[in-house]
Amino acid sequence: MTSPHHNYIGGIWCPAASGAMFDDRNPADIGDLVGAFPDSAEADVTSAIPAVRAAYPAWASASAETRADVLFRAAELMAVRADGIAAELTREEGKTLQEARNEARRIAANLRLYAGEALRLNGETYPAGAQQFVLSIREPVGVVGVITPWNFPLSMAARKIAPALAAGNGVVFKPSEITPLMGQRLVEVLLDAGLPSGVIALVQGRGPVVGRALTSSIGIDAVTFTGSFAVGREIARTLSTDVRGQLEMGGKNATVILADADIEKAAAIVERGAFGLTGQACTGTSRVLVARPLYDALVDRLAAIATKIVVGPGSQEGVGMGPLATTAQYDKVLGYIDIARDEGGRIVAGGRSLRNGALAAGNFVSPTVVADLPHSSRLLREEIFGPVIAVRAVDDLDEAIAIADDTEYGLAVSLVTSHLPSVLTFAQKTQHGIVKVNSPTTGVALNAPFGGFKHSSNQAAKEQGGATVMDFYTRIKTIYLGA
Repeated sequence: MTSPHHNYIGGIWCPAASGAMFDDRNPADIGDLVGAFPDSAEADVTSAIPAVRAAYPAWASASAETRADVLFRAAELMAVRADGIAAELTREEGKTLQEARNEARRIAANLRLYAGEALRLNGETYPAGAQQFVLSIREPVGVVGVITPWNFPLSMAARKIAPALAAGNGVVFKPSEITPLMGQRLVEVLLDAGLPSGVIALVQGRGPVVGRALTSSIGIDAVTFTGSFAVGREIARTLSTDVRGQLEMGGKNATVILADADIEKAAAIVERGAFGLTGQACTGTSRVLVARPLYDALVDRLAAIATKIVVGPGSQEGVGMGPLATTAQYDKVLGYIDIARDEGGRIVAGGRSLRNGALAAGNFVSPTVVADLPHSSRLLREEIFGPVIAVRAVDDLDEAIAIADDTEYGLAVSLVTSHLPSVLTFAQKTQHGIVKVNSPTTGVALNAPFGGFKHSSNQAAKEQGGATVMDFYTRIKTIYLGA
C-alpha cells in the first residue's frame, strides 16, 4: 500500500483543503502506482502565498553567507541522496537510470552554483558631483511562483528555486502533476539543509487550476515557468503589469550537417540529440538538415542506429530508451507518425507502438526516422516532443539556415562541419538562442546563459548561469548619498 503525500504550506505538511488526491503512475507500467498526491485548488494557493509572504522577510534579511550555507548543505545532501532519488525519477518519469542519475547528480552542482551567487549580489557606484555618492543595491523581488515541467523535474526546479532563494526571495512551487514526487524530494532536501520553514511552499495538483491561481493571485511578485508555448502565452496574458514573468517554452531544434562532415560522427551527434531522454527534451533534435551528397548515406545510418536502440523500462540494464512520460504524449507521438505517412514521408525506421508483450503496460514507441518529407511538412515545424526525427536534404548553407529558422521556435540548433567560415556564418545568422557546433542540440553548461528566441522564450533574464542570471530574482534600488 502506497502512503499518500502532502503539500507543504506554512511550514506544515498538509493535504489539499478539499482532501482530493490524484494518482502518480509509472509510465513503463501504468499499473504501478508511484503515489497519491494532493489535487490542490485555488484555496491551497491562496493559503500558501500569505504564509510565504510572512516568512520570507527574515530570510531576505539573513546574511548572504547564511543563505549560501543552506544551499551548500542542500548540495551535499543531494549528492548523498542522488542515486536513491534517481531510481525514483526513473520510476516516476521513465527516463533510463543512467539519465536519471545524470540529472540527480547535476542538482548538487546547480545548488553550489547558486549558493555562490548569493555571495555575488553586487551593486554599483556611479560618478556624481562633489559631496555626493550614487550607488545601487540589489534586493529580493519578493515571492516567486515557480512552475516546472516533467521532463527535467529536478533540474528545472533547482535552477529556478535555488537562485530565488539565494537572492532572499520566498517561493511557491508548483511541480508538474506528472512528476510530483520529484518536487517533494527537492523540497525535502532544502528543508533538511536548514531552509527556514515557511520560506518555501509546495502545492501539488493536476490541470491548470493551481497554475492559474498562482499567476493571478495578489501577493506573487514574479512567476518563472518552463513548459509549452500555449501555457506560457496564457501566463503572459494573466500576469499583471507589476508581476515579472520569465517564460521558457518549446523548441523545434535542427541539426545541420554539411558536405564535409564525417557520417559516423554526424550520426552519433544526431542520435544523442534525438533519442536521448526518449526525445523529451526541449533542446532535443527533431529535424536533420543534411547536405544532399550525404543524404542517402546518413538516412541509412540513422535508420540502423534507431533499429538497434533497446527500448524498455528505464530501470532495466541495457535499455537505451525508456517510455514516453504519459499516455497523452504516447498518443501525440503516434499521431505525428501518422501525419508523416499522410504527408508522403518515408518511414525508414520505427514508426510504431511497442505496447505488446513485456512492454504492453507502458507508453513505449519505437525510435523513428522519417525521410523525404515535403517542405510544407508539419513534422518540420511543429514540436513533437518524442523520439521522431525528420531528415531533409539541403543544397547549401543558406538553405539550411532558412529551413532551420522556418519555425515559430528558436531554442537550440547544431551544425556539424569542420569549415570555420560556415561556422561563423551560421552562428551569426541563425535565429536560435543556443548554437552548438559539432555537438548535439541537447546538453548545456550549467554556468552559461540558457534560453531561446521567438516562441521559445520571452528573454526575461536568461536561466542557468551567466552575468544576468540573478537579474530576474532581484530588483535594483538606486541610492543618492549627500553630505
